[in-house]
Amino acid sequence: MQWTNLSEQNVYRNPWFRVNLADVRLPDGSHLDHFVIRLRPVAAATVVNEANEVLLLWRHRFITDSWGWELAAGVVEDGEDIARAAAREMEEETGWRPGELRPLLTVEPANGLTDARHHLYWSDEAHWTGPPQDAFESSRREWIPLKVVPDMIARGEVPAANMAAALLMLHHLRLG
Repeated sequence: MQWTNLSEQNVYRNPWFRVNLADVRLPDGSHLDHFVIRLRPVAAATVVNEANEVLLLWRHRFITDSWGWELAAGVVEDGEDIARAAAREMEEETGWRPGELRPLLTVEPANGLTDARHHLYWSDEAHWTGPPQDAFESSRREWIPLKVVPDMIARGEVPAANMAAALLMLHHLRLG
C-alpha cells in the first residue's frame, strides 16, 4: 500500500518553506496531485533540574490564537548541527545555556502534508547567561514541576503535539 512520489513541481518558496505539487502514484496505479510543504528541520531543547522541574516558555501562537507551554525551539540554520541549534535556541529564548544535550525524540508533526521533522533534546544541567536575547518569543519562562506535566497536557495547556510528546517522554524518563 505504498504511495510513490513520481515528481514535484515548486509552486511557492520563501526562506522558511517551499510548497510543491507532487504527482503521486497510488497503489492501484492511479495518480493524485498532492501538495507537499517542505520545511527546514526544527530543533528544541529544555533542561530538567535537580528538583525535577522543567524549563518552559509560556507563549501565544497567533495562527491558532492559542496560549501554551513549550520548549525553546527554532529552525536549524543551513549547515548547523541540530543539537547545537537546539542549544542556541534555548539560550536565545530563555537565557539558560544547556549542558550536554541528549536526544529525547524526533517527531513528524504533520507527515500527511509536510516533511517537517522536529528534533527535541534535553539536559540535566544549565547555567544562566543573562536575560534572553529573544524575549519577544514568550511572555514568561518558568520552571514547572515535571510531575504536573500530564495534568497540564490533559487541561490543554500544552497544545502543540511535539511539545506534549517531549514533555511526556521527559516525565517517563525522570519520574516513570
